[in-house]
Amino acid sequence: MNWNPIICSVATAVIAYLLGSFSPAIVFTRLAIKEDIRTLGSGNAGFTNVLRSVGVGPAALTIICDFLKGVVAVLIGWWLFASMPITNDVARIEYVKYAGYLAGAFVVIGHSFPVYYKFKGGKGVTTAAAAILVIDYRVFLLILATFLIIFLCTKLVSLGSIACAALFPVYTCLITYFCDYLPSLGTENEIRFRFVLISTGCALVIGQMIIVRHHSNIQRLLAGQEKKLKVKKNPQVK
Repeated sequence: MNWNPIICSVATAVIAYLLGSFSPAIVFTRLAIKEDIRTLGSGNAGFTNVLRSVGVGPAALTIICDFLKGVVAVLIGWWLFASMPITNDVARIEYVKYAGYLAGAFVVIGHSFPVYYKFKGGKGVTTAAAAILVIDYRVFLLILATFLIIFLCTKLVSLGSIACAALFPVYTCLITYFCDYLPSLGTENEIRFRFVLISTGCALVIGQMIIVRHHSNIQRLLAGQEKKLKVKKNPQVK
């Protein structure tokens, strides 16, 4: 099956958005305590608020499903773009990578503005992290290390998430330039410098989306009012 780039791009974006629009936080909170997670705690439909407001079980299911959304969206994007009739192998590698970024961006948009839930969703951190893992595990490992260091020192999930979102394009630029572009120079599989630029630009867009979704957290951080992570152990089942 051979599709052209426009059809592949639109299909990738639509599928990723619809997949991202499914909100495990809303679903599992309703199943657990018959409440809308968006009316509890911080009002965010995400793992951290479910953990604080509902409990460990629903939070674990939420983070697993949010993670899987990002993985599946990127894999579908890869499959669609891999079907394009491109004869240049290097170009195919680049286009497939771009498909991952496109899927990653739209699955995060779907998570943040879900069509199924009146466009009020979560902040997309877990889903974005999953997409990054599939797109480039090297960048993911750097982001994971950054998050763990910040979280273990501060116990602030939001601070770690914001820092990782800001560093995502930086890490992407460094990895694609020094580990992909430079080693390929002069070889038969030489990668064009535009690959570094486009990858970094895509990472910047995704990172900025995460940061914008954390605007209220940024305000609380600056005011010294951001809460550290605490777990609700016993949800009240209704």
